Amino acid sequence: MLNQRTNMFSSLAILFSLVSMMLGTVLADKSAGCGKTPTITSKTYTTTVNGKSRQYIMKLPQNYDKNTPYRLIFTWHQLGGSATKIVNGEDPNKGGALPYYGLAALDKNNSAIFVVPNGLNNGWGNSGGEDVTFFDTMVKTIEADLCVDTRLRFSTGFSYGGAMSYALACARPKDIRAVAVISGGVLSGCAGGNDPVAYYAQHGTSDSVLNVSGGRQMRDRFVKNNGCTALSSEVQPASGGKSVKTVYKGCKEGYPVTWVIHGGDHNPSQKDSGASTPFAPGNTWEFFSQFT
Repeated sequence: MLNQRTNMFSSLAILFSLVSMMLGTVLADKSAGCGKTPTITSKTYTTTVNGKSRQYIMKLPQNYDKNTPYRLIFTWHQLGGSATKIVNGEDPNKGGALPYYGLAALDKNNSAIFVVPNGLNNGWGNSGGEDVTFFDTMVKTIEADLCVDTRLRFSTGFSYGGAMSYALACARPKDIRAVAVISGGVLSGCAGGNDPVAYYAQHGTSDSVLNVSGGRQMRDRFVKNNGCTALSSEVQPASGGKSVKTVYKGCKEGYPVTWVIHGGDHNPSQKDSGASTPFAPGNTWEFFSQFT
């Protein structure tokens, strides 16, 4: 009888431990801000990083619910751009990007909180890793106040903004679920860069600012990191024709790689022949949305 009771208590202890672990895992997916009445709203905020004043603009979903864990999407501007220009958008027919790179308009379910950082000297030099530290500071501040699903942080940007997203994929692979690098280059560094991160990228074969060869090298790092099967050859798009999308095979579960090549120049709003809207927003939103 004593042995039976001992075995029963032992089994209950194991069960309690397993339930606690499972509950802890579930709770760990929600940021500390879940359940709190927020103080952060949709406006510009200032913080200090390494003694420097930094700004970022917040966009909360309509009817924000303090008990709903939201996606957190960072949108980084190009060289010479600004957070304000990302929020307001620029004429895509003149090489500009749609507001929030077109993602906010596609968020029909109000599932995301958008963060739009402002770069030092209108860029992302990331000297000494200061822009990555800026990212860390924003994440800590935002998630202490707002309800975020900590498994669903994303980053995108064009040109220098793509470079910054790439830097985060390299330096913060445990903190970023996926990135979308639009015509990027290794301009903000790549500290680390040996772990998998879900990776979308697009580049033009006629890019006169950041050569497509650099984009391919960046892509290939995550093809390798993500365990995908490398391609023996790449389909080339016709100039002014339709983009070519490649979804790599054999990748580790949860770490896909998608590559889109087009015949255009350095342009965040490249359109397919005959299309009325750029393809980057739809491709990016589709890539991000697969993660739930």
